Amino acid sequence: MEYRFTPSERVCSQEMIIEIEGEIIKKVTIQGGCAGNTVGVSNLIQGMKIDEAIKRLKGIPCGRRGTSCPDQLATALEKIKEAKNNNK
Repeated sequence: MEYRFTPSERVCSQEMIIEIEGEIIKKVTIQGGCAGNTVGVSNLIQGMKIDEAIKRLKGIPCGRRGTSCPDQLATALEKIKEAKNNNK
């Protein structure tokens, strides 16, 4: 299933499109942000379980912003997980 997430205004990315199958991240596309970093993070978590990706990405800062594109991706994954649990 495909999910779309709009990150906080404090980061450079504008939208995250996340494809999930069961508990596995199949594909992540991040619009905006630093292409090398966002594509790298997207490729690294492809095939990973949602909980593992959240564990690895949550809390990563970017400068003084208090969040980052990876941290926002973790937030998106948490929201997806919550939505999936509410639909059971």
